[in-house]
Amino acid sequence: MPTYVPIMLDCENRVCVMIGGGQVAERKVKELLAGSPLVTVISPTATPALRQYHEQGKLKWVPREYAEGDLEGAFMVHAAANDPEVNKSVSAEAKARGILANVADHPDLGSFIHPSVLRRGRLLIAVSTSGAGPLAARTIRKKLENDFGTEYEEYLDALYFMRKMIQEQVSNSAARQKLLRKASSPGVLEPPSQGEFRPWSPEEIKQWINDNQEE
Repeated sequence: MPTYVPIMLDCENRVCVMIGGGQVAERKVKELLAGSPLVTVISPTATPALRQYHEQGKLKWVPREYAEGDLEGAFMVHAAANDPEVNKSVSAEAKARGILANVADHPDLGSFIHPSVLRRGRLLIAVSTSGAGPLAARTIRKKLENDFGTEYEEYLDALYFMRKMIQEQVSNSAARQKLLRKASSPGVLEPPSQGEFRPWSPEEIKQWINDNQEE
């Protein structure tokens, strides 16, 4: 069993190819689109949702079978065709070109697998069982949904804004790093409690910066 290295990929404006147009492809495309890549679906058929994405300009649909050479210029590929032999061919081309590949029916033929993902604005929690059981990963993720509600979106936006103000207003590098560390510590901008969160106003943040620089 491979030991996976967890990473967060920036796929914005990168070419991501999906081979296959069924339910598995649809599920993976939905997750991909959150990262704003340039998605191309190659498949003779496509689910209604994939067709709709194509009509809305969210992806490009090439209505034909996969052919060798389709991965030229791609950053990532998902092999999700109904034919295992097609997926093997996609995997082989991806490996030859050094392209990141996910193979739906044979994960060991690819270079990465998908975790079960919980998104709360800037917060992204990924759960993986390293291929032992996708259903188990989804069950664990659902448990996390209760601990990390939608209020975490506002909390992390507020923390980002506070850090940005510190970076803009404090020119001294040592003082700036000290304040950035302190901003995330207990007792400052507290994480949500029981579903409630009150962000600080720009005036409150500015006052906190001034007070703590004088320490």
